[in-house]
Amino acid sequence: MPNLVADVVVPGRLAALPQPVLPADGLLLRPWRLADQPAVVAAYSDPAIQRWHCRAMDDDEAAAWLAAWPERWSTETRAGWAITTDGEEVAGQISLRALQLTDGQAEVSYWVLPSHRGRRVAPRALAALSAWAFGELGLHRLEVRHSMDNEPSCRVATVAGFPAEGVQRGSLLHQDGWHDMHVHARLDSD
Repeated sequence: MPNLVADVVVPGRLAALPQPVLPADGLLLRPWRLADQPAVVAAYSDPAIQRWHCRAMDDDEAAAWLAAWPERWSTETRAGWAITTDGEEVAGQISLRALQLTDGQAEVSYWVLPSHRGRRVAPRALAALSAWAFGELGLHRLEVRHSMDNEPSCRVATVAGFPAEGVQRGSLLHQDGWHDMHVHARLDSD
């Protein structure tokens, strides 16, 4: 059945691009490396990251998670970056998940290691990724979804220019039960 609306981003566009290193106001977003495994294990050992991302990782799982990023890029299902202070030290992660190129949309996820919290790492990374996703990739809409109980994530989205749009009731199962999710979004025209 023919589509009556043109694709917002033509499939193959992301895969055709080399994954960029993105400057982010004193930080660098760079592709993940296998050498980042200790930082990933440390992150998913942090109770706050476990609470909101609903997972833990051991060494083998972290290695598999890191090794999967190039395939996710080439299959255009996700795109992830290490947020670094100098290109080397990992401060956090940011990724485009639920990537839908034909609709020009993606959801953004992020976390920051405890030692780097309180330095506006996530808002700077989110602003840089948004600029690239809208300007270079050509997406139309980016969303941030977080538990209504996750006030720090709400502040990140707001500071990065993602206005709140609404609440998805009982939308995501966490260890302590179903959470209502707060939705923030930015458009390429914002």
